[in-house]
Amino acid sequence: MRLTFLGTGTSFGIPVIGCDCAACTSSDPRDRRTRHGAILELEAGNVLVDSPPELRLQLLAAGISRVDAVWFTHTHADHVHGIDDLRIFTVRGRGSLPAWVGAEHRDRIARHFDYIFDEDHPIEPGLSRPRLDLRELGSGVPVEICGTRFLPVAVPHGPSTVYGFRVGSLGYVTDGKTLTDEALESFRGVDVLVINALWFGKPHPAHFNVEEAVVAARAVGAATTYLTHLTHRVTHRELLERLPRGVEPAYDGLAIEVE
Repeated sequence: MRLTFLGTGTSFGIPVIGCDCAACTSSDPRDRRTRHGAILELEAGNVLVDSPPELRLQLLAAGISRVDAVWFTHTHADHVHGIDDLRIFTVRGRGSLPAWVGAEHRDRIARHFDYIFDEDHPIEPGLSRPRLDLRELGSGVPVEICGTRFLPVAVPHGPSTVYGFRVGSLGYVTDGKTLTDEALESFRGVDVLVINALWFGKPHPAHFNVEEAVVAARAVGAATTYLTHLTHRVTHRELLERLPRGVEPAYDGLAIEVE
């Protein structure tokens, strides 16, 4: 199983418009972070995690020409507003893409993108739209995607809920603030954990900071943890210097193999 980090930034992206901080002016390409997205290449197909606004550019940069299913972690703009870029995968005659989303998010995504999900929405001759088959996720209820078992893992994100997952020896969660006892049990024994972290220091009401993410990673006990959803307040070099052994910063384009 191959995991590629398509985007590892927060909703502002990095560089941030009009900012001259160390990360935004960095010449290190690893400090250029687009909005969150990832892709899992499995034997039977590719599973896309979220559809951020830069999705088309991310897929081109990663050399990905096929998407067979989509996992929406939640419906915040930086995670879904590239949804129209999925159109190319359905107009080529491959049929509808199964798209998994938490039950409480289903109505919201269908309402925000009614031109996709409302069959009565008119579409002019010669035009096209993505064809997505929305399927509901429930925490702790396994689903099969591309012939592989995924275990949905619910994580609090302020007043909302984000759906991470466990697949094989990979645990994946973004935009979380805490790992519940149920989430910890679900991730127990993974070799690789992906978890969000904003910055060092000041706590955030809806996201882990770096210190909190490291504590959560130690509680899970993964051999290697990758931090994603990073802000412009930390550079890649600073993270490499300050993170403990076994915890690494992800960056756009990073690809890893997971058992």
